[in-house]
Amino acid sequence: MKTVQIKTAQNVHIKFKVANAFQRLLAFVIDNVIKFSYVYFAYKLFGFSMFDESITSDSWSIKAMEVLFLVPITFYSLYSEILMNGQTLGKKIVQIRVINVDGFKPSITDYIIRWFLRIIDFNLFTLLFVYVASLGLSEQYRLLVLIFIFGKLIGFFLIMFTDKNQRFGDIIANTIVIHLKDDVQFSQTILEDIQDNYVPTYPNVIALSDNDARIIKETFYTSMKQNDYKTLIKLRSKILEVTGIKSVHKSDKDFIDTVLKDYNFYTQSM
Repeated sequence: MKTVQIKTAQNVHIKFKVANAFQRLLAFVIDNVIKFSYVYFAYKLFGFSMFDESITSDSWSIKAMEVLFLVPITFYSLYSEILMNGQTLGKKIVQIRVINVDGFKPSITDYIIRWFLRIIDFNLFTLLFVYVASLGLSEQYRLLVLIFIFGKLIGFFLIMFTDKNQRFGDIIANTIVIHLKDDVQFSQTILEDIQDNYVPTYPNVIALSDNDARIIKETFYTSMKQNDYKTLIKLRSKILEVTGIKSVHKSDKDFIDTVLKDYNFYTQSM
């Protein structure tokens, strides 16, 4: 499996396992099963006979209801990745996640770019297939199937043959999809050993993401081993800037250690 090495702002190198094409394809299939299940059960459970043209002559109302009905699956990957920290349900099951190429959580703009450019990677030829098929051109069915398959393969082959397994949307949005490996050591995770009666000091740490906390921990321990106090000062300043915390600790070491423990306290108890 490919790995990518990311250099953080604190000059710490972190390696990630990059999700391969088959893992991403499996997540894609799972997500589409979820979408098709939504359509199937929605029609079965709720029915849409009230929008039948035989009942109402207002074709615009019918089209509007059809569009509203398709909104949840049209924007499924976009809102899922935003709300689930770079994952859809399919990605969560396969244990892969979208991150920024710098190792941080992607911005909402990054997610939007990735979602929109699926039209090139995956959905452009699907739309053509649906459009032409709706015109009743059944004699061109085989050609349309080939176009459909070719459209799906664009993103697949880009993932297979680019250095960081990126589809077109990833390249433009500066994102990669990583595999969340299970064989990491405790010291390499964001987890901290805290007591049951631990009392947190800085509630604002919830402004950090899991990836931010992991980078802080990696930088913190590396700096401590190397007695790199300049980096500790920079790291403390960055944390204060991002979280807006008012520090009560004079020592950089005590402050950062407390931030990591507080982050674990709030995120693990939520």
